[in-house]
Amino acid sequence: MKKTVLRKYAQLIARCGANVQKGQEVFIAAGLDQPEFVRMLAEACYRLGASRVVVDWEDQPLEKLRVKYCSLETMGSLTGYQKARWEHYVEKLPCRIYLDSEDPDGLQGVDQGKMMKARQMIYPLIKGYRDQMENKYQWCIAAVPGEAWAKKLFPALSKRQAVEKLWEAILAASRVTDDPLAAWEAHNADLTARCAYLNSLGIDSLRYTASNGTDFTVGMIPEAVFKGGGDTSLQGIFFNPNIPTEECFISPMRGRAEGVVHASMPLSHDGQIIDRFWIRFHEGKAVEWHAETNNELLTHIIEADEGAAYLGECALVPFDSPIQNSGLLFCNTLFDENAACHLALGMGFADTIRGFENRTLEECRALGVNDSMIHVDFMIGTADLNIDALTRDGRAVPVFRSGNWAF
Repeated sequence: MKKTVLRKYAQLIARCGANVQKGQEVFIAAGLDQPEFVRMLAEACYRLGASRVVVDWEDQPLEKLRVKYCSLETMGSLTGYQKARWEHYVEKLPCRIYLDSEDPDGLQGVDQGKMMKARQMIYPLIKGYRDQMENKYQWCIAAVPGEAWAKKLFPALSKRQAVEKLWEAILAASRVTDDPLAAWEAHNADLTARCAYLNSLGIDSLRYTASNGTDFTVGMIPEAVFKGGGDTSLQGIFFNPNIPTEECFISPMRGRAEGVVHASMPLSHDGQIIDRFWIRFHEGKAVEWHAETNNELLTHIIEADEGAAYLGECALVPFDSPIQNSGLLFCNTLFDENAACHLALGMGFADTIRGFENRTLEECRALGVNDSMIHVDFMIGTADLNIDALTRDGRAVPVFRSGNWAF
């Protein structure tokens, strides 16, 4: 891929994504796949005035070794320097950029139970830090191609050709055009207008039906609003947390979900694939489920903690979207969730509550925003998905027809 195009992408992530401010620190989490691009991104951050850019390198083979050889006690505890880093995050509120390039099933064969138990042990130790940072800092998730990921998507091509092909797909989905900033400004305006219409309806619940067996109703929090595209931190800084994004999303009411939803795409989670699964909800909680591929991992997700079996997000994405129209199954949630409507198990978003900036996190959760150690998106959108908004004044308003916006 031409370096001039990659520099545009790096600038998009730094400026439009994280929107690095002068004097801010930046922490980048990245795999070992694209060191040259990471250097481009670091330079883009410095050019915007970043005071320090720290890169945390990640590697799936190293993670497999850690799970295999470290004791559960070690994996589930915080060292002194890890605590100091969390304290630093709370004090400085650095920008966080995550570059995803992992192999969709690069952790296949890992001890799933041990990984989940370690997370259950460590979550209470970091939750206080996370809550203090909630909605106060800018963050952005984007992607770069890893060789293993690229070969999964384009097995007939050589590694070099597959990586180039995946670069093309990532850049197209991310709207890296001649003027990416202008493209994103227009895209954000469209998403904002759609959210404004949805918020004008006074929605009490959403009803989903599709021929694959999905028949599902989920209730809304009266104080909640749909959001999409960019966001504004409590520090007053606008940023785009996901590159790409196509969704209008909301946090539903914890405890109000009934019926069955069928996944419409495989779910890549923790370097493993979950496929051909369904979940049945009663009184808001997942009470029955089955995956033909990796049901054990699906069970670990839903049973991670008390909140993991409840929903934290409902996201509306038209089937006629750029990512769906690419004809490519990315096997990566950042992209696949923006190809179809999806739900998320686990943590909800306090910033979907109207006036959240004047409420405490606890007050937002008391209104019905779910709390959990996980947030796992799974796709349910199909070409024949219909969604009706049942409003508080008794109307049934079409929101989706045949997989796409009805307005």
